[in-house]
Amino acid sequence: MDTSQYQYLKPKRGSRYRQLFVNGRIMAEILYRQTVGPEPLTPDQVAQDYGLPLAAVEEAIEYCQQNAQILEEDRRREAALIQQDRRDQWPYAPRETQPDA
Repeated sequence: MDTSQYQYLKPKRGSRYRQLFVNGRIMAEILYRQTVGPEPLTPDQVAQDYGLPLAAVEEAIEYCQQNAQILEEDRRREAALIQQDRRDQWPYAPRETQPDA
């Protein structure tokens, strides 16, 4: 993957994720997810919260929108590892609740 087009996004050394990280430390998707959803923040608010330049957050948003397939592959791979290691079960995950009889 050619990352020369990005000023702030870079692969993280030793990471199992394909997606890029802002300054090699914050997953681009983390910043993007802060700007969507039920209580979205503005890119400026996200930049302030993470101590980043606004341009870095904007670059992460654009990257995520253009590379949804890479993000989905990372999520699928992470979910498979969680299931393989049984971290999707108690005590790592909540117990299944049974309805009262």
